[in-house]
Amino acid sequence: MSSSPHLETFPALSALEGIVHGFILRSPDIDVDTERETALARLEPYFDEQLDLLGIRREHLATGDQVHDCRLAVIDGEHPSSSHFPDTDGLLTATPGQFLGVYVADCGAVFIVDPVKRACAVVHSGKKGTELGIAPKAIALMQEVYGSEPADLIVQLAPCIRPPAYDVDFAAQIMRDCVRVGVPESRVIDCGICTSSDLARYYSYRVEKGKTGRHFALIGWESI
Repeated sequence: MSSSPHLETFPALSALEGIVHGFILRSPDIDVDTERETALARLEPYFDEQLDLLGIRREHLATGDQVHDCRLAVIDGEHPSSSHFPDTDGLLTATPGQFLGVYVADCGAVFIVDPVKRACAVVHSGKKGTELGIAPKAIALMQEVYGSEPADLIVQLAPCIRPPAYDVDFAAQIMRDCVRVGVPESRVIDCGICTSSDLARYYSYRVEKGKTGRHFALIGWESI
């Protein structure tokens, strides 16, 4: 895993030509001891700085929220666009230059990439989303919409809360679920980091009792 003071990337995804991704980390300079919407508003300029470093334009970024469900949105069109889906935990695209982002704090951000069909997805999967099977549902939707073969996919799990800090190992369940639907075990990669382990680097909803910031998980294919 490659990291900077503000951004982590993952070798399995960085090795794919044309894919842009990132997991934006905690900002030590921004007070997020507040409610979610206020924290996100305070973090927006910081997120914009990191988007610029990744070469992602806000007008080409679709975002989803944390509603702890398994609703997915397909974001495809003739041109990349910006939109927000407040009741959506996962986004998919195969449009070059279209980027996707979800906010997470302790819950898992799961990146799913098809380097053959040049499609990708990012989903927010915590305890509830994992129980509802959002990651395998995203894989099934990629099969339906893009013709993606599970054997071609790469799945990457970002930092999330884990035992013993949390009583449910949903990261392990996500991995099992993705393998169960046909993704090769060697292509389902977990970074293994617990967000509760380092509050100088990560936000933790559980440790900080709900008043904290959010990481921003981003992915998309470069324009051809």
